[in-house]
Amino acid sequence: MTHDAISLLIAGLAVFTGAVVQGGVGFGLGLVASPLLTLLDPTVMPGAVQVVNATLPLFTLAAEWRRVDWRGLGFAVLGRLPGSVIGGFVVVYVSTRVLGVLIGVMVVIAVVLTARAVSLPRNGGTLTAAGFISGITGTATGIGGPPMGLVYQSAKGPQIRATLAMFFFLGAVQSLGILAFVGKLPVRTLGTGAALIPFVILGYAVSGPLRRYLDGGRVRAAVLGVAALSACALIGQSLAH
Repeated sequence: MTHDAISLLIAGLAVFTGAVVQGGVGFGLGLVASPLLTLLDPTVMPGAVQVVNATLPLFTLAAEWRRVDWRGLGFAVLGRLPGSVIGGFVVVYVSTRVLGVLIGVMVVIAVVLTARAVSLPRNGGTLTAAGFISGITGTATGIGGPPMGLVYQSAKGPQIRATLAMFFFLGAVQSLGILAFVGKLPVRTLGTGAALIPFVILGYAVSGPLRRYLDGGRVRAAVLGVAALSACALIGQSLAH
Protein backbone atom coordinates (compact mmCIF):
# COMPACT_ATOMS: atom_id res chain seq x y z
CA MET A 1 0.00 0.00 0.00
CA THR A 2 1.40 3.39 -0.98
CA HIS A 3 2.09 6.23 1.43
CA ASP A 4 -0.71 8.30 -0.12
CA ALA A 5 -3.20 5.46 0.33
CA ILE A 6 -2.23 5.01 3.98
CA SER A 7 -2.54 8.77 4.60
CA LEU A 8 -5.98 8.75 2.98
CA LEU A 9 -7.14 5.88 5.18
CA ILE A 10 -5.88 7.62 8.34
CA ALA A 11 -7.58 10.86 7.29
CA GLY A 12 -10.71 8.89 6.40
CA LEU A 13 -10.81 7.31 9.86
CA ALA A 14 -10.60 10.78 11.42
CA VAL A 15 -13.39 12.06 9.18
CA PHE A 16 -15.50 8.97 9.94
CA THR A 17 -15.10 9.51 13.69
CA GLY A 18 -15.87 13.21 13.37
CA ALA A 19 -18.97 12.45 11.31
CA VAL A 20 -20.22 10.07 14.00
CA VAL A 21 -19.76 12.78 16.65
CA GLN A 22 -21.36 15.51 14.56
CA GLY A 23 -24.20 13.22 13.51
CA GLY A 24 -25.09 12.84 17.18
CA VAL A 25 -24.21 16.19 18.77
CA GLY A 26 -24.58 18.61 15.86
CA PHE A 27 -20.94 19.60 15.45
CA GLY A 28 -17.52 18.06 15.91
CA LEU A 29 -16.33 16.96 12.47
CA GLY A 30 -13.65 19.65 12.42
CA LEU A 31 -12.63 18.73 15.97
CA VAL A 32 -11.30 15.33 14.87
CA ALA A 33 -10.53 15.86 11.21
CA SER A 34 -8.82 19.26 11.05
CA PRO A 35 -5.86 18.64 13.40
CA LEU A 36 -5.03 15.25 11.85
CA LEU A 37 -5.43 16.44 8.27
CA THR A 38 -3.15 19.38 9.07
CA LEU A 39 -0.51 17.02 10.44
CA LEU A 40 -0.81 14.64 7.45
CA ASP A 41 -0.77 17.30 4.74
CA PRO A 42 -1.05 20.99 5.69
CA THR A 43 -1.10 21.98 2.00
CA VAL A 44 -4.71 20.75 1.60
CA MET A 45 -6.00 22.67 4.60
CA PRO A 46 -8.39 24.24 5.36
CA GLY A 47 -10.04 23.61 1.99
CA ALA A 48 -10.28 19.81 2.23
CA VAL A 49 -12.13 19.89 5.53
CA GLN A 50 -14.50 22.53 4.17
CA VAL A 51 -15.53 20.08 1.44
CA VAL A 52 -16.60 17.51 4.04
CA ASN A 53 -18.07 20.30 6.19
CA ALA A 54 -20.36 21.12 3.27
CA THR A 55 -21.32 17.47 2.69
CA LEU A 56 -22.27 16.08 6.12
CA PRO A 57 -24.97 18.70 6.90
CA LEU A 58 -26.95 17.60 3.85
CA PHE A 59 -27.66 14.24 5.47
CA THR A 60 -28.71 15.84 8.76
CA LEU A 61 -30.99 18.28 6.95
CA ALA A 62 -32.57 15.49 4.92
CA ALA A 63 -33.73 13.92 8.19
CA GLU A 64 -34.36 16.93 10.47
CA TRP A 65 -34.74 20.08 8.34
CA ARG A 66 -38.12 20.89 9.92
CA ARG A 67 -36.38 21.63 13.22
CA VAL A 68 -34.20 24.48 11.91
CA ASP A 69 -34.39 27.65 14.01
CA TRP A 70 -34.63 30.01 11.05
CA ARG A 71 -34.65 33.22 13.10
CA GLY A 72 -31.53 32.23 15.01
CA LEU A 73 -29.89 31.00 11.82
CA GLY A 74 -30.43 34.40 10.23
CA PHE A 75 -28.54 36.21 13.01
CA ALA A 76 -25.74 33.63 12.95
CA VAL A 77 -25.28 33.86 9.18
CA LEU A 78 -25.30 37.66 9.42
CA GLY A 79 -22.35 37.42 11.80
CA ARG A 80 -20.56 34.76 9.80
CA LEU A 81 -20.36 36.81 6.61
CA PRO A 82 -17.81 39.36 7.89
CA GLY A 83 -16.15 36.69 10.03
CA SER A 84 -15.50 34.53 6.97
CA VAL A 85 -13.93 37.44 5.13
CA ILE A 86 -11.61 38.08 8.06
CA GLY A 87 -10.84 34.35 8.22
CA GLY A 88 -9.83 34.43 4.55
CA PHE A 89 -7.38 37.25 5.20
CA VAL A 90 -6.06 35.37 8.23
CA VAL A 91 -5.17 32.43 5.97
CA VAL A 92 -3.18 34.76 3.72
CA TYR A 93 -1.67 37.34 6.05
CA VAL A 94 -1.96 36.37 9.72
CA SER A 95 -0.52 33.56 11.80
CA THR A 96 -3.25 30.98 12.34
CA ARG A 97 -1.19 29.78 15.30
CA VAL A 98 -1.86 32.92 17.32
CA LEU A 99 -5.51 33.06 16.26
CA GLY A 100 -6.14 29.40 17.03
CA VAL A 101 -4.59 29.55 20.50
CA LEU A 102 -6.49 32.72 21.37
CA ILE A 103 -9.88 31.43 20.24
CA GLY A 104 -9.25 28.00 21.76
CA VAL A 105 -8.52 29.53 25.16
CA MET A 106 -11.63 31.71 24.87
CA VAL A 107 -13.80 28.66 24.15
CA VAL A 108 -12.35 26.72 27.09
CA ILE A 109 -13.12 29.64 29.41
CA ALA A 110 -16.64 29.90 27.98
CA VAL A 111 -17.22 26.17 28.51
CA VAL A 112 -16.06 26.36 32.13
CA LEU A 113 -18.26 29.36 32.83
CA THR A 114 -21.38 28.00 31.13
CA ALA A 115 -20.97 24.56 32.73
CA ARG A 116 -21.53 26.28 36.08
CA ALA A 117 -24.62 28.14 34.91
CA VAL A 118 -27.93 27.19 33.26
CA SER A 119 -26.99 28.35 29.76
CA LEU A 120 -25.82 31.27 27.68
CA PRO A 121 -28.60 33.60 26.54
CA ARG A 122 -29.69 32.85 22.99
CA ASN A 123 -30.60 36.14 21.34
CA GLY A 124 -29.70 38.20 18.30
CA GLY A 125 -26.54 39.55 19.89
CA THR A 126 -25.07 36.25 21.06
CA LEU A 127 -26.02 34.47 17.84
CA THR A 128 -24.42 37.16 15.67
CA ALA A 129 -21.28 37.14 17.81
CA ALA A 130 -21.10 33.33 17.69
CA GLY A 131 -21.55 33.38 13.91
CA PHE A 132 -18.81 36.01 13.59
CA ILE A 133 -16.28 34.04 15.64
CA SER A 134 -17.25 30.81 13.89
CA GLY A 135 -16.71 32.49 10.52
CA ILE A 136 -13.18 33.53 11.42
CA THR A 137 -11.97 30.28 12.92
CA GLY A 138 -14.02 28.06 10.60
CA THR A 139 -12.57 29.63 7.47
CA ALA A 140 -9.03 29.83 8.83
CA THR A 141 -8.78 26.43 10.54
CA GLY A 142 -11.85 24.32 9.68
CA ILE A 143 -13.03 24.27 13.33
CA GLY A 144 -16.04 26.56 13.66
CA GLY A 145 -18.53 24.63 15.75
CA PRO A 146 -17.85 25.53 19.40
CA PRO A 147 -19.22 29.11 19.46
CA MET A 148 -22.53 28.06 17.90
CA GLY A 149 -22.70 24.92 20.02
CA LEU A 150 -22.33 26.94 23.22
CA VAL A 151 -25.16 29.28 22.28
CA TYR A 152 -27.51 26.40 21.39
CA GLN A 153 -26.50 24.10 24.26
CA SER A 154 -29.89 24.36 26.00
CA ALA A 155 -31.93 23.56 22.85
CA LYS A 156 -33.33 20.13 22.01
CA GLY A 157 -31.06 17.74 20.14
CA PRO A 158 -32.94 17.82 16.81
CA GLN A 159 -33.03 21.64 16.80
CA ILE A 160 -29.31 21.87 17.56
CA ARG A 161 -28.41 19.41 14.80
CA ALA A 162 -30.74 20.88 12.17
CA THR A 163 -29.86 24.54 12.82
CA LEU A 164 -26.12 23.92 13.00
CA ALA A 165 -26.30 21.72 9.90
CA MET A 166 -27.82 24.54 7.86
CA PHE A 167 -25.34 27.01 9.34
CA PHE A 168 -22.36 24.76 8.59
CA PHE A 169 -23.51 24.02 5.03
CA LEU A 170 -23.95 27.71 4.19
CA GLY A 171 -20.76 28.59 6.02
CA ALA A 172 -18.66 25.91 4.33
CA VAL A 173 -19.83 26.98 0.87
CA GLN A 174 -19.08 30.57 1.82
CA SER A 175 -15.61 29.67 3.13
CA LEU A 176 -14.79 27.67 -0.01
CA GLY A 177 -15.71 30.68 -2.13
CA ILE A 178 -13.51 32.99 -0.07
CA LEU A 179 -10.58 30.56 -0.10
CA ALA A 180 -10.90 30.32 -3.88
CA PHE A 181 -11.00 34.12 -4.16
CA VAL A 182 -7.78 34.55 -2.16
CA GLY A 183 -6.03 31.77 -4.10
CA LYS A 184 -5.96 29.17 -1.30
CA LEU A 185 -8.14 26.47 -2.90
CA PRO A 186 -6.04 24.41 -5.36
CA VAL A 187 -7.64 21.56 -7.30
CA ARG A 188 -5.70 19.02 -5.23
CA THR A 189 -7.42 20.29 -2.10
CA LEU A 190 -10.86 19.71 -3.65
CA GLY A 191 -9.79 16.24 -4.78
CA THR A 192 -8.69 15.31 -1.26
CA GLY A 193 -11.96 16.56 0.19
CA ALA A 194 -13.97 14.60 -2.40
CA ALA A 195 -12.02 11.41 -1.62
CA LEU A 196 -13.07 11.74 2.04
CA ILE A 197 -16.82 12.01 1.33
CA PRO A 198 -17.44 8.21 1.53
CA PHE A 199 -16.12 8.28 5.10
CA VAL A 200 -18.55 11.12 5.88
CA ILE A 201 -21.48 9.07 4.59
CA LEU A 202 -20.43 5.99 6.57
CA GLY A 203 -19.93 8.01 9.76
CA TYR A 204 -23.36 9.59 9.55
CA ALA A 205 -24.95 6.23 8.79
CA VAL A 206 -23.72 4.73 12.07
CA SER A 207 -24.43 7.80 14.24
CA GLY A 208 -28.12 6.94 14.77
CA PRO A 209 -27.68 5.18 18.14
CA LEU A 210 -25.66 8.14 19.44
CA ARG A 211 -28.44 10.56 18.44
CA ARG A 212 -31.05 8.50 20.27
CA TYR A 213 -28.85 8.24 23.36
CA LEU A 214 -28.12 11.98 23.52
CA ASP A 215 -31.72 12.99 22.87
CA GLY A 216 -32.61 11.28 26.14
CA GLY A 217 -31.59 14.38 28.12
CA ARG A 218 -27.82 14.20 27.63
CA VAL A 219 -27.29 16.62 24.77
CA ARG A 220 -26.16 19.65 26.81
CA ALA A 221 -23.34 17.73 28.50
CA ALA A 222 -22.29 16.35 25.12
CA VAL A 223 -22.27 19.82 23.54
CA LEU A 224 -20.08 21.22 26.33
CA GLY A 225 -17.75 18.23 26.15
CA VAL A 226 -17.31 18.42 22.38
CA ALA A 227 -16.82 22.20 22.56
CA ALA A 228 -14.05 21.77 25.13
CA LEU A 229 -12.37 19.03 23.06
CA SER A 230 -12.69 21.18 19.93
CA ALA A 231 -10.99 24.07 21.69
CA CYS A 232 -8.15 21.84 22.87
CA ALA A 233 -7.79 20.40 19.35
CA LEU A 234 -7.70 23.90 17.91
CA ILE A 235 -4.99 24.93 20.36
CA GLY A 236 -2.98 21.77 19.59
CA GLN A 237 -3.39 22.23 15.84
CA SER A 238 -2.30 25.86 16.08
CA LEU A 239 0.79 25.06 18.16
CA ALA A 240 1.74 22.32 15.69
CA HIS A 241 2.02 24.83 12.82
